[in-house]
Amino acid sequence: MARRVLVVEDEAMVAILIEDLLADLGCELAGSAANAREAMSMAASGEFDVALLDVNLGEGETSFDVADLLRRNGARFAFLTGYGAAGVRLDLRDAPILGKPVDAADLKRFLEAVD
Repeated sequence: MARRVLVVEDEAMVAILIEDLLADLGCELAGSAANAREAMSMAASGEFDVALLDVNLGEGETSFDVADLLRRNGARFAFLTGYGAAGVRLDLRDAPILGKPVDAADLKRFLEAVD
């Protein structure tokens, strides 16, 4: 059974790249959100196995509230950021952090680790 992945990414071209990488890794796209409101709604649904969260969602939004919800619900997730751990809120830095641009090998290792 393919792992269902929720992608939260505000840049359309980056989202497409991530979705293509996921497809190459045998994953199924559970949903894609471009802003915090959409992401919160999709995260609350719980209809995914793992989530990938871009930290900065534009318009001054972040995915930190989404991460808080996922953590409360016991859902697995990783942050995607070009800023490394410094770009992630201090209390969430124990979550996996993948660099941007997303490296296929790093993404594969993360997905294998959440089994």
